[in-house]
Amino acid sequence: MPSQTSSFDVAVIGLGAMGAAALYQLAKRGVRAIGIDRFSPPHDQGSTHGETRITRQAIGEGEVYVPLALRSNEIWRELEAEIGERLLTQNGCLIIGPAQEPVQGVVRKGFLTRTRNAAQQYDISHEILDPAEIRRRYPQFTPQDFEIGYFEPGGGYLDPERCVAAQLARAHVLGASTLLGTVVRALQRDGSGIRISTDRGDLLASEVIVSAGAWAPGLLGAPFDRLLTPTRQVMHWFPVEEAHASAWAEGPVFIWSHGPNPNDFFYGFPALPGSSATKTAGEQYDASTDPDHVERNIDASEVRHMVETHTSGRLAGLRNEAVRSVTCLYTITPDSNFLIDRHPENERILVASPCSGHGFKHSAAIGEALAQTVLDGRSRTDVSAFALSRFQ
Repeated sequence: MPSQTSSFDVAVIGLGAMGAAALYQLAKRGVRAIGIDRFSPPHDQGSTHGETRITRQAIGEGEVYVPLALRSNEIWRELEAEIGERLLTQNGCLIIGPAQEPVQGVVRKGFLTRTRNAAQQYDISHEILDPAEIRRRYPQFTPQDFEIGYFEPGGGYLDPERCVAAQLARAHVLGASTLLGTVVRALQRDGSGIRISTDRGDLLASEVIVSAGAWAPGLLGAPFDRLLTPTRQVMHWFPVEEAHASAWAEGPVFIWSHGPNPNDFFYGFPALPGSSATKTAGEQYDASTDPDHVERNIDASEVRHMVETHTSGRLAGLRNEAVRSVTCLYTITPDSNFLIDRHPENERILVASPCSGHGFKHSAAIGEALAQTVLDGRSRTDVSAFALSRFQ
């Protein structure tokens, strides 16, 4: 633990997807940086765990995200070269949805159409598949005749735990410090910097990046406590039947939007090497949760709901009893878009709550943008669309 007078150029609070990326980028710039986390990342208590996270290049949540996704892919490849390991698997991404769909409304509405529009704007390689072609190529998927597919060969998945571990390891090598198992209690002005009060003492930093996920609203207070809502999510692994083993092992990641509401949406992955199960999950936006008192036990009714609401009649070759189910946390903004901005009462605190359930694919570039913002005054990738002012 640093002494009470220890000081740093930048402190990063929360070392999940965004915080680990920011600490790595700060260390690359040679600043005196420290990362603080209440757990020991990578861990399974927040938002950054569960073996896989989908990555895409054309982003159905909005074209403003595409530069972040593309830059992140470049950073992942740079990081892979540094550590000699693969983090990004580009096995393709298939999005299935209605051929005719409205595009106005919540962030998931018109998801396939918005994805295709983004791909066309940024010249991202893709195909549009009719339902017969989807069934021919990928017999594990059984779309209806009114549905179509968007296939992006550059899509795929990341290993979130290894990505976080790799960035933290590189940050250490490059001179950054970490303080784990430590809860930040308060942030206060102290001269020209910030005093960070923790359950293990105080330290000082000239600038602070808060990327604490579901714990950010409790730490930051107003206005963030009304704009950032932690929600409980559940991921399931379903066994693959032998007759469909090769299809599930060799298939793409997928996203399926099958209704007008935000919850009418689920996603999944191929069966990973050495596994006989495939991971799939829906999304729940209905109720907030306390991150310190999340119900981690998963009832059998939640598995049945996943099957009855999403997978039944759409995915072939899976047994209906999950071999594993785990929880994670989304921290949602009112419009489901990111929030990246200075604290309105203290310009030395930069708040990054990017996730809303679609953040990991962008995290490498967001970490770079956060480091550039605190060190240079602005980021080279435009993140102005995620400003706090849009909620005022």
